[in-house]
Amino acid sequence: MNPRILAGMSGLAEIQRAILELPTQERSQLWDWFLEQEIVESPELLAAVDEGIRSIESHGGIPAEEVRRRIATWAGK
Repeated sequence: MNPRILAGMSGLAEIQRAILELPTQERSQLWDWFLEQEIVESPELLAAVDEGIRSIESHGGIPAEEVRRRIATWAGK
């Protein structure tokens, strides 16, 4: 996929529409590229994860340890 195609786009909705128009193979390549990107674990991100874990623990759902185990898979790591 040519990165210059996205450069002229003005917003997320426009980028999403363009992605949906990609051929399946190019969407797959885009997904692979996305998974290779470095995910920065900012304090805000970690706080949000902790808040989500507390919410799940108090309201039911997947146990916190299971969520922690799955995060790397979800993040593509």
